[in-house]
Amino acid sequence: MNTPSNGGFEPIERVAEQVDRLCWSGVLLGLAFTMTNVQQFAANGATAWSLPWFTAWLLDPMVSVVLLSILRAEQVTARYKVRTGGWVRAAKWFTLTATYVMNTWEAFTAGSPSRVVLHSVPPLVVFVAAEAVTDLRDKLGAALSAAQSAVGPVAFMNATAQRHADTAGPQPASTADTAPAAPAGPMPAELTSDNTAGEPNPSTDTEPERRRAGRKSFAEYLAVARKARTPEVIVTPAWVREVTGCSRGLSSRLAATLKTEGGGR
Repeated sequence: MNTPSNGGFEPIERVAEQVDRLCWSGVLLGLAFTMTNVQQFAANGATAWSLPWFTAWLLDPMVSVVLLSILRAEQVTARYKVRTGGWVRAAKWFTLTATYVMNTWEAFTAGSPSRVVLHSVPPLVVFVAAEAVTDLRDKLGAALSAAQSAVGPVAFMNATAQRHADTAGPQPASTADTAPAAPAGPMPAELTSDNTAGEPNPSTDTEPERRRAGRKSFAEYLAVARKARTPEVIVTPAWVREVTGCSRGLSSRLAATLKTEGGGR
């Protein structure tokens, strides 16, 4: 079976974001189009700028806000395979039906097929997009999970982090990431402990005592990082912390040592 490369699963994540934005943009534009028709329906010939005319503008936003909140909640619950109750489905169908009826009422009473079609399209687009956006996000999420499983979690994490770094551009170097490189020779005794504040004197803290206290030495952390490292891994302090669980300060020294061993990568 062919394993997808970085270019295989990265576009899935990007496409999922684009699909989400485009679908929601279509829903919002469709609801904005229906606002004028619903206002005319609610105003029922009231004089422009009168109190009933102003009040009629509240009807469509009232229905649309409820509908959007339901659609957004369904999108999240579907992602985690959580089923919503009957009242949620009833509220969604009621708001969609109310929007459709208020948009097409005058067209039906006037007996104009062209106006019926014109005023039917936006509510129907909102309805179809509302049903499709949740299913699309679910399927794209499943495709992303399948790609992650195929390439392995470590490669997936590193490729995603690299893509985000490339997108964000050069970042200011932090104190932790610009610490001096660790010497290639044996580490001094004061650097062999991950815990520096409030700890006993490292020079008198023997190896058996460190093991009984549950602390690891620099060499032990380094061995764990070496074992987890693969050719495609880009060594960073964040990656070292992920695989070893060491502190932020120690991760910089470990990363520097690993880069020295790997020729700077």
